[in-house]
Order: sequence, then structure tokens, then C-alpha cells
Amino acid sequence: VLARDAAIRRGGELDPDAVARLVNAAVQALTDASSPAQAWSSLFSPRDVVGLKVNCLAGRGLSTRPEVVGAVVRGLGAAGVPPERIVIWDRTDRDLAKAGYRIRRRGPGPLCFGTDGLARGYETELRFAGSVGSCFSRILTEYCTAVVNLPVLKDHDLAGVSLGMKNFYGAIHNPNKYHDNHCDPYVADLFSAPWIRARLRLTLLDATTALCEGGPSYKPQWTWEFNGVLAATDTVALDRVGAGLIEEERRRRGLPSLAEAKREPAYIRTAGRMGLGVDDPARIRLIRV
Repeated sequence: VLARDAAIRRGGELDPDAVARLVNAAVQALTDASSPAQAWSSLFSPRDVVGLKVNCLAGRGLSTRPEVVGAVVRGLGAAGVPPERIVIWDRTDRDLAKAGYRIRRRGPGPLCFGTDGLARGYETELRFAGSVGSCFSRILTEYCTAVVNLPVLKDHDLAGVSLGMKNFYGAIHNPNKYHDNHCDPYVADLFSAPWIRARLRLTLLDATTALCEGGPSYKPQWTWEFNGVLAATDTVALDRVGAGLIEEERRRRGLPSLAEAKREPAYIRTAGRMGLGVDDPARIRLIRV
């Protein structure tokens, strides 16, 4: 589902209530539910411990926006998930703080911390998924029973794009090892890990502000206000649609295609061949709300 609304901005800033309405509309359309509460309840249970995997590498300019995360927290609340059973997380406390999140390891309300903020943040034994061998964040493997994947719509100078699947590079201790060959097949192999797929309930891509060139860091000259979100239970399909949106903006600005720039995100096609989701645009139903 692609949901867009320019009215989510008030005076250049995101309006939390308007963002919540947009996110609810996307999740409701995705689940074909009669109300937002029914939509969120179809995906999450009050018994879940829900991890919200954000992407904070690029700082405030191009990270998962707190307003989008707040909308998800409210949606989970409508499903009966207590705030203390929600944790907002990424690789490091520092990245979270730079992106505007308040670190909270205990107490009321949603928790928020990085893997590095735990005494034993990463598992000590390697787990293998295809060609990837990594120590995984214990937040993912031990703390959470369910995950909302919250990436950002952005270009990547090596992978082509950094969207839903690649956001799980933030769940392993050695992502630097998996950028050769434009991250193919490494992104797909990592996403095939059963301990990721067993927990992932929803991918909600923050496309309020997007980046079409120069990523993954924040390059303001290449950002644009897309004012939207993409929601999917098929992350491969979401990545294919998201890559298409970036290609459209590149064409509009006179930039070469990602293939012409010699960094086509081939890992999306690889993931489709592996049966991890639908990669063929002709087989993807895109609902616009």
C-alpha cells in the first residue's frame, strides 16, 4: 500500500496526528480491515513484545521519523500492546539519539535503546543464513516476539537502494562485510534468516522525506518531500516498488538510472528467485490511498 498526503506537514514540520492518520490508512488498506484497531489487531497481540527496527544512520535529516514511530506505537496500543512491551531499536544508542530519540532502557512508555547499549548486545555465536555469517542482536533474537521494520526511502551508493530488506543490516555485528557486488546476494541471504522472518509482521517504509542520490548519508540537495509511507507484509515487493519510486525521481531530475550508474539493486531480484517475496512488478498489486 502506498499512502500519501501533503497535509501531514504543517509549516514544514510533520504533524503527528496527520501522520498517524496516514499510517492507519495504509495498514487498514493493507489488511482489508474495517477499522484501524482491527487492522493492527490482525497483526499484533497484547502478548507480543514488539521491536520497532528503525534506521538512524543518517541523523535527523534522513532517519525514520519519530512521528512515524509514534504513529506505530499508537497503532500497537489500539491492538492492546502495552507501551512497556514495545522497544524502538537500532545498532547504537548514539545513532538513535542523533535521530531525535530519547534513550530509555526501563520505566513506563516504549523503551528505546541500541544493541550496543546492552551488556551483551550481540550473540556470541555466529548464525548462518546463506552466505552471511553474523552475530545477531539479542534485541531481535531474544527480546522481541514480533518486529515492525521501519526503513527509509533512500538511495545507497553501493547497494543501489537501502529499503526494507537492507534495514536488517542494522541487526548484525558485521554489516561492513556484506557490501561487495552491490550487496548481492548478501541482503537477500540475510533476509532469508528464519529468526528474522519468524518475527517480521509488518514493513512500514518512511517516505515522508526521501533520497534519490548520494545515500545512505543525508544529502539535502538530493532529498525530496514525498509525504508518504509504504506498507507491506511482503518486504521484497515493497523494495521493488520503493526502488521504482527512486528511479522515477532520478528520471525527473535527469540522473542516470541505477543500472546506468552501475549499481542496480540486483539483490531484490535475487530475493524473488529465492522465494522470499514477489519481485515481478506485474505480479505486485499496489493499492494507493
